[in-house]
Order: sequence, then C-alpha cells, then structure tokens
Amino acid sequence: MKPAGETFDVAVIGGGSAGLAAAVTAARKGARTVLIERHGCLGGMGTASLVHTFCGLYLLRDEPGAVLANPGFASEMAERMTAATGLGPVRMGRVDVLPQHPVEFVRIADELVSAEENIELLLHTEVISLSRDTDWQIQLASRGGLRIVTARSLVDASGDAIVAGLFGGGAEMTAAPKLQRPAYVFGIHAPVTLDDQARLATAGSIVEGIRGGNLPDSVLGLAFRASGRPGEIFGTLDLAGGETLESYDPLDPACLGKLELHGRLTASKAIAWLAAKSDLWKGAYISHWPVRAGVRESRRWIGEATLTGTDLLTGRRFPDEIALATWPMEFRENTRGPKLRFPKENKPAGIPLGCLKPAGIERLFTAGRCISTDHDAQASIRVMGTCFATGEAAGNAVAI
Repeated sequence: MKPAGETFDVAVIGGGSAGLAAAVTAARKGARTVLIERHGCLGGMGTASLVHTFCGLYLLRDEPGAVLANPGFASEMAERMTAATGLGPVRMGRVDVLPQHPVEFVRIADELVSAEENIELLLHTEVISLSRDTDWQIQLASRGGLRIVTARSLVDASGDAIVAGLFGGGAEMTAAPKLQRPAYVFGIHAPVTLDDQARLATAGSIVEGIRGGNLPDSVLGLAFRASGRPGEIFGTLDLAGGETLESYDPLDPACLGKLELHGRLTASKAIAWLAAKSDLWKGAYISHWPVRAGVRESRRWIGEATLTGTDLLTGRRFPDEIALATWPMEFRENTRGPKLRFPKENKPAGIPLGCLKPAGIERLFTAGRCISTDHDAQASIRVMGTCFATGEAAGNAVAI
C-alpha cells in the first residue's frame, strides 16, 4: 500500500453530474478537493451511459419559452452545452429539455476541473473502505495498487450511496419490483431523418419483427433521437434488469453484467432487423456502446430530512431549501415506457438541505440521485439538471 497522501479539505466520491458540480464548487470556494471517479471520464449518466438530454433544468410552464430553475452551476452547464452544440431547449409535451452530447459533456467537464488548481482528479479509482476519527481516511484502489487519502469533509455523489454500503447502514433501497428500470442507450449511424412518417414506419417494422418472433418484446419500447450531428442517432431501450422484475439488483455485479450483455444483444438484433427490412434504415449500424447501462435508481441515504412524492405533487417549499425540483415524477417501473405525474399548477418543490445530510454523521454530505427521498420523489430528483443543483449545494456546504 502506498503511504497516506496529502490531506484535503474535501473528498468527492463520484464524478457524475452531482460530483462534478460539488468538486468544482468546493474548489472555487477555496477548498483543496480530491475528486474520485471509477471511469476514465467525468459525467456519469451523461457520458458513460450516453443519456443525451439534460432534464430538470427548467421550470414547468404552460407558456412557451424555457426558464432556468436553478441559478449557478446548473445554469452554467446549460450555457456551456448550448455553446458547444448550438442547440437550445426543446419542448417535449409539457416539459422543456436541453439536448446534450456526451462527447461535449466530457470535454466541458475536463475544462472545468482543469481550470481549478484546488482539484486533484483521480480517474480509474474506486473507494474500497473508509473510516473517520478526526478526518476521513479513504482507502482507494487502482491498477497501481492501494492508496489512502485524508479529507476533512466528504461528499457521496456515487449515485449508489456507497459510503452507506461501506458503513453497513444508513441507507435504504426500494424493493426490486418497484425499482426504476435501467436504460440502455447506444449510438447508431444511419441516414434516416426522424420525422413523423419515418417514426411511424419504424414502429411498424419493429412490430412486424416482434409478431414474427424475430425480435424480443423488449424492443417495442425502443426510442430514437437525433444527436444533432449528421448521420448520428441515439437509441434507448428500457430493460427489465433481469429475467423477472423481482430479480433486478442494481448493486449486484452479476446482475449488471447480464444486463449489459442483454442490452447489447437486444440492440444488435433491433438495428440488424431494421437495416435488413426497412429502406429507411438501409446501411444502418451500431456505432458505439455505452461504458455502462444507465441505472436510474438504487440505494438512497436516510437523511435528516426526506423529500416525498407528496412534497413534489404539492410544490412544498422549505426554509432551508437549496434547490428546486422541477422535473415531473417520471416512473419507469416496467419496460412499457414512462408514466409522468406532474405537480399541481406546475409548482416546483424545494429540496431542503437536510436531504443532503445523512442522519447522525458529521461532515458528510450527499448529492445526486442518492440523496434522502422516498421512491416517488427520487423519480424526479434523479435527473441531471437537478443533480447539478444538489451537487453545487453539497460543494457549498462542505467548503464552509
């Protein structure tokens, strides 16, 4: 094992949307910060899992025109992504979203952390144990061996509340049958223009393949969206996560391994079928896979406060709120597509600071999809726009 390294003011576990925001914010406040990420790039769901829209950035409005909900880091990311892609917000039904490209997200994240002298970035690194006396002692593993870093304060932005897992308590997870189903997003090279006529014809070809036994039923929910780059399309599948809904465990590597294999097999069959049977998709092929499937829900911290679905539906506000939750509760508890529940009068709900403070543990904050909520509220706050905001709040809290 390598000897203990320097002591940091802040350690951030996880470099997704929330972790990126937390680390950059803390560093800008003057805190010496170490950002620990298991993959080779930052961005989490927006890069490794190829999720290609920023949801939760904007207020819900009946009127046209997108209005940013949370100032600060979330708004900065919206501005940077718009400048990178040339694409502005898009109205989809009752919500506004910002198209984003994973390649640009990686570049923007690289620029943000490289600009901060107070950040030490550790990619390809996993947290394997931790303890706390006066400061946090964090044991890390990489291909180079083991290393210990010390930090005064800690942010768990892992998405899976891994600090709770290492502690052996302080978190909860919804029973498997109700867990949000995972997404499998992949890149496609295809000459097709995705207008209404093309989408209708594509849906017909998929139904034909399913009825003829050439495609599995799970392909029925396959959705396509243009990336904004010529000839590039993203395909998205919602998967059951296991042989049955009850067998899905987003923390089990064996389950996740089968999920990755199933996602690639299902996507390959779907695109091969369309390329062979539809003139629209002639010559289409899968151009790239995600680093990992998109887990929407797993373990959540039990905090000093817990945001609930009722809070979201009623637009409840809090005196210590640190951000607004503006995305409807988007339930994906099966593979038949989303079910959305909107708040009354489109009112945003506040997210209290207590949701970011695990109960009974000093100098520990959490951010992103594993903050303290119930299952229903998590269906709203898990999106990247809201994760930017909770990450920034956590970064501000630990830098004090």
